[in-house]
Amino acid sequence: MTSQLFPRPIAHRGLHDRAAGIVENSAAAFEAAIAGHFAIECDLQLSRDGVPVVFHDEVLDRLTGETGLVSDRPVAELTHIGLKDSKAGDRPQTLDAFLEQIDGRALLQIELKHQPDAEATRRLAEAAAGSLARYNGAVTVESFDPRLISLIRDFGFAGPRGIITYDYEGEDYPPGITEEQRYSMRHLLHWHETQFDFISCDKAALTLPAIVFWRALGKPITAWTIRSAVEAEAARPHIDQIVFEGFNPDRVD
Repeated sequence: MTSQLFPRPIAHRGLHDRAAGIVENSAAAFEAAIAGHFAIECDLQLSRDGVPVVFHDEVLDRLTGETGLVSDRPVAELTHIGLKDSKAGDRPQTLDAFLEQIDGRALLQIELKHQPDAEATRRLAEAAAGSLARYNGAVTVESFDPRLISLIRDFGFAGPRGIITYDYEGEDYPPGITEEQRYSMRHLLHWHETQFDFISCDKAALTLPAIVFWRALGKPITAWTIRSAVEAEAARPHIDQIVFEGFNPDRVD
């Protein structure tokens, strides 16, 4: 299990441990990942005034003492809201501030989060591409939304772009998605539009025919979210790298 694109395990939202006061997608979590020589996965949401912010959820409730949508707040407010349980007093960072912190010290896997409409989708892709154009470190981008990985290319991002996927079975898929769209995303039929460079796949979907097919053709596959050495070992035959949390893959007995 090795990858030229992802030579080291990828710390999901940084190397976080909320019980120890290191919150996901925080400056402290990213420093911990760098100290462990891991790559870093993080998430981008869009502020009301169109600034990409490093934050996973659509709403503030789980990770802060505030409520409501991230997209309803201007960036000046978002970056002054404390992250709940952060020992260091960390706050959400803008993408620019995050890139300044990392400064080329780790490979980045940046997820562009699904947006509520086409305009917000375009704004996130354009703003992210603008910030990344000014960054000199190693960086990849990814999204569940094929439109985002196509748009960020159209706005000038020339680095590796990945599609995030799973089996799209049951009810666990975005609201409003049609059966045709679900089928297309399950089988990665958007390739002619996205021309993705890698695939980030749910650990439970690694044997889907589309994943097996693209890996046979040489596309790197990362698996999420791996939470133990046992899960890492089970995924190993099917992937090139893990996206992990909750354990240290370098300290496996």
